Amino acid sequence: MFFTLRTVLLAGLSLVSAISSAQAADAMAADAMIVWPSDWVVEALPQPPSSADQPSVQIRQRAVKNDENGDPAMVVELTQTRLQPGHQVNVQSVLLQMRKSVQVNFAQGGLQSVCTKMKESSLSEVPAMETTCTITQNGAHVMTQTLVAAANREMAWSLSYAGSADGYAANKDEVLRIRDSLRLDTAR
Repeated sequence: MFFTLRTVLLAGLSLVSAISSAQAADAMAADAMIVWPSDWVVEALPQPPSSADQPSVQIRQRAVKNDENGDPAMVVELTQTRLQPGHQVNVQSVLLQMRKSVQVNFAQGGLQSVCTKMKESSLSEVPAMETTCTITQNGAHVMTQTLVAAANREMAWSLSYAGSADGYAANKDEVLRIRDSLRLDTAR
């Protein structure tokens, strides 16, 4: 079952780029936004080519904190997208899309998910919306995932953090500290 959980965990997080599916910047640019603790493994994610219809992804990064066995206990993914001039993002709609995509993905993997009511939040100083989902298999809590979406006039961001039921509980405070230290590129 753990292999399935690991696969679903990583696949579920890859869906949070629902804001866009274009390009990411290199790891140096991403490091300017997030200060990762030394025990997290950070990777820039591959990107499809951009098009005239899609906004340009500036940063798309995933970091994994492994448990003592080397299995992922917690995964965090951040995407920053440059918006087309004049485009306004309905953050609540984006979060609803993210949540729906994640729930469909879990259901296809034989898992059930229940999410909290969306609530107002923030990423750095940018107003955001968030929800947290509890994922179960045969009634047993196997995973927890939080989804966050934020936008201003120039940029949009999605943040997701997820872990096994124990991994999420053990690492939630550290992830919240990482989230609180996040500095978004709002000057552009």
